[in-house]
Amino acid sequence: MIKIAVDCFGGDHSPNANIDGALLALARFPDLFVVLCGDEAIINAYLSQKKYDKERVSVLHAPEVIDCNEKPTDAIRLKKESSMMKAVRMLREDETLSGLVSTGSTGALVAAATLRVGRLKGVIRPTFCPIMPTMNGGIVAVCDSGANVDITPDYLQQYAIMGSLYMKKVYGMKDVRVALLNIGVEEEKGDDLRKKAYELLSNTPDIHFIGNMESRDLLSGKYDLVVCDGFSGNVLIKATEGTALEMLKKLKRDISSRLLYKIGAFFMLKMFREEKAFMDYRNYGGSVLLGTKKVVVKGHGSSNDTAVFKCIEQAYRMEQGSLPSQIEMALDALPRQKKAEDLPTSEA
Repeated sequence: MIKIAVDCFGGDHSPNANIDGALLALARFPDLFVVLCGDEAIINAYLSQKKYDKERVSVLHAPEVIDCNEKPTDAIRLKKESSMMKAVRMLREDETLSGLVSTGSTGALVAAATLRVGRLKGVIRPTFCPIMPTMNGGIVAVCDSGANVDITPDYLQQYAIMGSLYMKKVYGMKDVRVALLNIGVEEEKGDDLRKKAYELLSNTPDIHFIGNMESRDLLSGKYDLVVCDGFSGNVLIKATEGTALEMLKKLKRDISSRLLYKIGAFFMLKMFREEKAFMDYRNYGGSVLLGTKKVVVKGHGSSNDTAVFKCIEQAYRMEQGSLPSQIEMALDALPRQKKAEDLPTSEA
């Protein structure tokens, strides 16, 4: 049985979307057990209207909620009875609990997971790794997407190792093509950080590094994993998502501008719906936090029940593939001179 906690009071559509997503996951995975964290009275009242396997659900009472506008360090220090913090505490203390899914405050979740749950041995900093669709029907991961702004080449090496294992264990990829985000594809392009990272990645065993990638090629299907600093990665993802959304808006406006376009669009309605679903982030889950001792998945704040289900599925697959232990073994196997310094795996 794989046991996963769900923070039911994080996100714009909580707790309904969070609970419904968990129930969808229960129906999909017969060996899944979920712990719903949040106000017990509200959760139980909502569950009373649903049909589900009561033997595979428990509720952890947590009367407080962390607001996304709160300072992360203050939130984890002062809101100890919040749904997120009680879930994190349970993740740390309960050996039977495998992972946590939350759509709440990103900063609070990263800080709590890093400080309370702790890093895997050898991990410099945990990193976010979201998934995006590619034009050939595949997917591409971006690592990092915002967790670490100031980095070194060693960070990027670890992102490549952890991200490659994630894509193999969760999505079944056999040969993960890794690229370094840069201002050009040539080996000599970029600043000193990118040049040193290129050399380090080229000499890292057990990853398939294929060189630099320009941002315009993110969705081309030529790459499976892109490694970058958190600032660049966040800009890359949001610029790509924003462009896609604006193009959809323009297409809608153009179709509405002429009767002939409207008639043509009527016959292409199915295709338009498929394209919209293809670009909908909710169909691809959340950003997994790689490098912590246990599985943590951060869903988008506006996640609906389908998006929450996808996040739980990610956590389930990560635990099913023993991803944390696989990452620890891979980092331990690096040549000594290439390893990150031995850092404490938990700060609190």
